[in-house]
Amino acid sequence: MKNKKPPMRRCIGCMQSKPKEELIRLAWYEETLSLDPTGKAKGRGVYICKSQDCLQKAVKKGAFARSLHENPGSDQIQRVAGQLEAELIRQQEGDDHAE
Repeated sequence: MKNKKPPMRRCIGCMQSKPKEELIRLAWYEETLSLDPTGKAKGRGVYICKSQDCLQKAVKKGAFARSLHENPGSDQIQRVAGQLEAELIRQQEGDDHAE
């Protein structure tokens, strides 16, 4: 049986293509930007690396407005940044407990 390639997605911050599992999806639906850890939420999705650096690059470049075809506003981006940071901390704690 043929080995399937993992689905690849491009980070809107660093513009590098990576396997979908290495990125976090952000969904834009009904004028709301939200973190989508399951990857199944409704709306237009964009992917970003699991790092604050990529988030800052995306904000600086205006990548959210370009990729979502609408400007979510700085308040929504800051809210999602806080959620992303909490998700990163949660994942690191989970990795520490797994060892």
